[in-house]
Amino acid sequence: MPDFECRLKKYRQLKEMTQEQLALKIGVRRETIMRLEKAQYNPSLKLAVDISRAVGVPIEEIFIFD
Repeated sequence: MPDFECRLKKYRQLKEMTQEQLALKIGVRRETIMRLEKAQYNPSLKLAVDISRAVGVPIEEIFIFD
């Protein structure tokens, strides 16, 4: 499995959103956001797109795969 870096926390905080607020906005549990931010979970394409739209940042700037 390739190395995975997630910069979601940075962009979420720039939008002044809590994990809970982001989770509600995109229809997932807060735990999903927490696991993503710790790079413990690889998002589906749909989830990555939803997150990208919610924080207003391109997918490739949030999720980095080596």
